[in-house]
Amino acid sequence: MTTVGIIGAGNIGSTLAEGLVQRGYDVVISNSRGPESLADLVARLGDRARAATAQEAAEAGDWAIVTVPLKAVDRIPVEPLAGKIVLDTNNYYWERDGHIAALDEKQTTTSQLLQDHLPGSKVAKAFNHIMSGQILTDGAPAGTAERRALATASDFDDAAAFVTSLYDEFGFDTVNIGPLAESWRVERDQPAYVVAQNAEELEANLARAQR
Repeated sequence: MTTVGIIGAGNIGSTLAEGLVQRGYDVVISNSRGPESLADLVARLGDRARAATAQEAAEAGDWAIVTVPLKAVDRIPVEPLAGKIVLDTNNYYWERDGHIAALDEKQTTTSQLLQDHLPGSKVAKAFNHIMSGQILTDGAPAGTAERRALATASDFDDAAAFVTSLYDEFGFDTVNIGPLAESWRVERDQPAYVVAQNAEELEANLARAQR
């Protein structure tokens, strides 16, 4: 059975953990406050979930999800994630993260920051432009008219394909933006951000994005 390491147990992390457990995955989840603080969450998730440190979650996962504030990216374990696909849900909120010059000056993207920190991993953008409360409610079977679509981006084709398959499991179509350098198109304050949209609408919103 596939084990997913989740680093970050906020709204997105805990919701994805719930959805993954429901779909038969084993989950090892961590946060900055320590495994003991996650006792209630893992009790609710059941036997397929356990709490751990970030290092342990990274080591245990066949693949991983990083869903932490950008100011914490430098503390993500590097070596245990080498060779693994890592899903990045992050967005830049300077009010929370403090100003990051490279982002303010449009020199990079949030996902590129994580990829730079994890040079041996295959980072893919995922689940960053949907409200956490909609992840488990807005999905629909493949072929459903007006099925909601989500975007991904990666510098690795297999990582983007992996996200496409995972999105389908959660009930969403996929629009592949391309490399991480283009992932700004689906970030905060862009037309595609936290909007319920089908694939055609998402493609149009990505095209309308201005940096």
